[in-house]
Amino acid sequence: MMLCALRKQFAREMLGAFRQPGDALAPVVFYLIVGTLFPLALGADPQLLVKIGPGAIWIAALLAVLLSLHKLFRADLDNGYLDQLLLLPCPLFLLIGARLLAHWLQTGLPILLVTPLLAESFGLDYNLLPVLLASLAIGTPVLLVLGAINEALTLASRGGALLALLVLPLYVPTLVFGSGAVYAVQFGESPAAHLSLLGALAVVSLLFSPWAVATALRISID
Repeated sequence: MMLCALRKQFAREMLGAFRQPGDALAPVVFYLIVGTLFPLALGADPQLLVKIGPGAIWIAALLAVLLSLHKLFRADLDNGYLDQLLLLPCPLFLLIGARLLAHWLQTGLPILLVTPLLAESFGLDYNLLPVLLASLAIGTPVLLVLGAINEALTLASRGGALLALLVLPLYVPTLVFGSGAVYAVQFGESPAAHLSLLGALAVVSLLFSPWAVATALRISID
């Protein structure tokens, strides 16, 4: 029964993405647009672009994830689906975990796939690409789950501006460790320390975020 509910929840989220591909593609297109604006605005200085490249790509990824958060729970609150989730025999945190996984596959994975294009626009060396992709693969789930917690907390009040204010400071460690891993390789150092700290953040976030989101949703719905 529980596994069936989880499969149905995951399938529902993935099917929704196929039915509305525009919503799924919007964060990725936004990611590419924001990323390419940096080279266009700063000029064609190769040394400058290489210096700011990792940080700019991470900022673009953060903004793309923030853009995608509005579709996590808002529509389900309006149509009453969230109320139905509370009545299911399956624990709510497991259903939330399935939803977050589906959302990352729709947003985080496409971001990884198009990242080489942004890396090329900044003139980053190919030896930096594996570390950049690894850091994004570890860090984008953290960006997602932190935003999901705040989205759930501000769901009833519809506080979009409040959401941004709450989320942005929490993202700083992820941005620092994620971009720091790439900069470490640029300076001839090992990225292991940065990736390890980023991985620790990811483990803690992924373990506790489903419970936190479920609790926040119950508070918002009540």
